[in-house]
Amino acid sequence: MSVFSGSYQADEVEFLLTPTTIEDTPIELKEHLIQTGQKHYSELLTLETLPEPDYITLFHKAMDLNQDQVAVHLLGLAQQIIITRPNGITLVSLARAGTPIGVLLKQLLKIYFNIYVPHYSISILRDVGLDPVALDYILQRHAPESLVFVDGWTGKGIIAEQLADSLAEFKALSGVEIPAELYVLADLCGKAKVAATTEDYLIPSCILNSTISGLVSRSINNTNSDDFHGCVYYEQYSEHDLSRYFIETILGRVAELWPHFTYQDQSIDDSDSARQAKSEQFIADLMNRYIVSHKNYIKPGIGESTRVLLRREARLLILKDLESAATQHLRWLAESKAIPIQVINDMPYQAIALIKEIKP
Repeated sequence: MSVFSGSYQADEVEFLLTPTTIEDTPIELKEHLIQTGQKHYSELLTLETLPEPDYITLFHKAMDLNQDQVAVHLLGLAQQIIITRPNGITLVSLARAGTPIGVLLKQLLKIYFNIYVPHYSISILRDVGLDPVALDYILQRHAPESLVFVDGWTGKGIIAEQLADSLAEFKALSGVEIPAELYVLADLCGKAKVAATTEDYLIPSCILNSTISGLVSRSINNTNSDDFHGCVYYEQYSEHDLSRYFIETILGRVAELWPHFTYQDQSIDDSDSARQAKSEQFIADLMNRYIVSHKNYIKPGIGESTRVLLRREARLLILKDLESAATQHLRWLAESKAIPIQVINDMPYQAIALIKEIKP
């Protein structure tokens, strides 16, 4: 086993992933294999191509629109981590949407709070769970109560639930208890332990794939029980990599905003159960309205909708506001792929994507 940092600096993150090669599976074939039960999504990968220049322009617009909001939310999240982990902090970002957030939190804790923390990025896969080899690697070096699991956002709470299930299973096998708590910038469904906001807003890093995440792919399930889960490292895209740009730009905004920052407590309150119920009811209503056979085919929120349009076969994009700047990149993706767009003005999310179901 070996660790690497992708295109990040060596002291910013250790990816507990094994760079590997994998056959390219076209999106349509991938969807067929997943939905017919022949393969799990974690066994397949559609290899990435570079985004179009027009799409990169939309990323920069998103940075202009929301970098200040991200900076403030990161400061709030960092302070809440300090409060909830008084005896030590080990950042564990969930690859890969959590990785840029983890890198930024590590830097903020060092620069503004004089706290030096390790940061690992590990694989978590729906239906599979946390990579147990990676988890063992961390626990050989750090106290279990110090672990802080970080992601970018949570849409309907599947990863938060998977995290809790994985850690409960780990405790049953090892007797070691790890806090099953998820820390995110945006919690849209009330399932995270700590979130900077409940707003479904455009986090710029959600727009891109590997070129915003250290040139690292989505994680791949590794059947070798002695090694970390796998990934593809897109070193050939290094000239187009925006990972460092994202980190340095957000850190620059934090430096500007820090003198005026006022901390607001973001801990869980009673409204979270209400948000959970509202989210679950809306998903159930959508399933009935659009005759969706499983909730996994519904991806709520800007971040999850982006993921669907980038790497799955989408059936429909639903927007709250057709003219919103926050979903301009989603409209571009949908129009470029001839995916229909509908508007539901009163939904609790800015965007929802439906995955196309393969008929038997």
